[in-house]
Amino acid sequence: MPSFTEISTDKLNRLIGTPGAPVLIDVRNDEDFSADPRLIPGSIRKPFKDVDQWGAEIHSPAVIVCHHGAKLSHGVAAHLRVMGVQAETLEGGFEAWIKAGGLAVPEDKLPPREAKGRTVWVTRARPKIDRIACPWLIRRFVDPSAVFLFVPAADVLMVADRFGATPFDIEDVFWSHRGDRCSFDIMVEEFALQSGPLLRLATIVRAADTSRLDLAPEAAGLLAASLGLSRMFADDLEQLEAGMTLYDAFYRWCRDATEETHNWPSAKKGS
Repeated sequence: MPSFTEISTDKLNRLIGTPGAPVLIDVRNDEDFSADPRLIPGSIRKPFKDVDQWGAEIHSPAVIVCHHGAKLSHGVAAHLRVMGVQAETLEGGFEAWIKAGGLAVPEDKLPPREAKGRTVWVTRARPKIDRIACPWLIRRFVDPSAVFLFVPAADVLMVADRFGATPFDIEDVFWSHRGDRCSFDIMVEEFALQSGPLLRLATIVRAADTSRLDLAPEAAGLLAASLGLSRMFADDLEQLEAGMTLYDAFYRWCRDATEETHNWPSAKKGS
């Protein structure tokens, strides 16, 4: 059983991908990280020796991850608690996470980070489905602080070049459609996020995004809600924020509620 300053792998796994997920900070030393250069979804690497510097930037509950869940993570978490941050350590560390079958994002697939430590992405303005689904996936499972730029289609590549942003969901870039799969499919695959719930959600997104509503009965609902949101918001960033809630709901259905049904009127007592 974890102590009161630890969180189990099972509990953390239930939090990742949800709006209430803690800040995940990987403090493995370079040797341990080089042996397995992957990250628990949504986590960011920080040097344990500099906690007194970067700790001031942490304003949410945090979970600290080291290799074994021992001295490095406990020391960093203790420092953060002194600084007023609610901090726990992952029981058993990264090693226990992998042993339990947890997802892990390859570090070499992450775009470079800007000065504030955020990844920056750019795509076409007026998003509908894929260009909302992909940012949701990135913010929930890759980089919670990611920045998204929506610009005219003709300017995406030039903006990417001038501002060091990573283009997505346009033709002839890495993070885009491949064959009959949409950009969301590609991100799930390349970021090694092939869990049952995310693969189910990917099918729904692909069906809605590529006009193949026969692939998933839920796709028609996602399409309708997405087109409705695009009419509600003139500002793409406001639409993205509203879309985050939409995809949070679809993800939780995929993860927790696929067997639940709803029927009204219910059968009357004694009938």
